[in-house]
Amino acid sequence: MRWWDIDPVLELEKDLFPEDAWSRGMFWSELAHARGPEATRRYLVAFDGERLVGYAGLAAAGDLGDVQTIAVAREQWGTGLGARLLTELLRAASAFECAEVMLECRVDNVRAQKLYERFGFEAIGFRRGYYQPGNIDALVMRLHMASDDGPAADAPSGPGTQAVPGTQGTEING
Repeated sequence: MRWWDIDPVLELEKDLFPEDAWSRGMFWSELAHARGPEATRRYLVAFDGERLVGYAGLAAAGDLGDVQTIAVAREQWGTGLGARLLTELLRAASAFECAEVMLECRVDNVRAQKLYERFGFEAIGFRRGYYQPGNIDALVMRLHMASDDGPAADAPSGPGTQAVPGTQGTEING
């Protein structure tokens, strides 16, 4: 993700998360930590042709990674794009040498919970009223990263732009 992606990211963010959408400043702040030798963030965008159809971000601190966000346009649901974005985030967590990856997921977002469970994330608790202003609880999930044969090790390799399997014409740019 680059600064010029922020406007289309915000459009998708507001469509998918109208009550608790991130602000422009939040994305700028995250991107400020995604470049250079001291980078602690990895943000990706996915395009179908010229249209942004997904994005995802990871923060790393020490040996802990945290999935900050994953979003996929509604018309792309069920295509595997969310799984591909998560695969890329787990590859980034591995590069950051994270031993664990954490995330919060709305308790009412069963689709996302099933995706995370397929990748080996386990529910470990709740954060009451985490999503505001709707006062929606978050399910906290954790994945222990394996050193050589874990989920991130199975991720496809290759720098830059990569085609997304099962989503013809969709590309992910990191």
